Amino acid sequence: MGTEENKDLLKGVDWKNVGGEVRDSSSAAATPVVKKRLPKKVRQVPEYYFLPRKPLSVILPFYGACIAAGIGAGMLIEVWINKKIKEDGGGVVWKME
Repeated sequence: MGTEENKDLLKGVDWKNVGGEVRDSSSAAATPVVKKRLPKKVRQVPEYYFLPRKPLSVILPFYGACIAAGIGAGMLIEVWINKKIKEDGGGVVWKME
């Protein structure tokens, strides 16, 4: 009849506490629990971030000149297209072949 006692070894186990921390009242008061924190994500900074930057007084005229050149080129193209339309007879004719 001693074999039935061996079969029920896990019958009295408190399953809520299995895998958790085992605390003694004497050890819990003596040492505080220190939680380990995971390291924060390391930010990858590109190399060009550290290159010297030009002052705003240099950047604004440069980009302003680029924008003005683009607008001027567009106006010249428009004049050229209007000139070609007048030379060809004043209208756009699409030929379907």
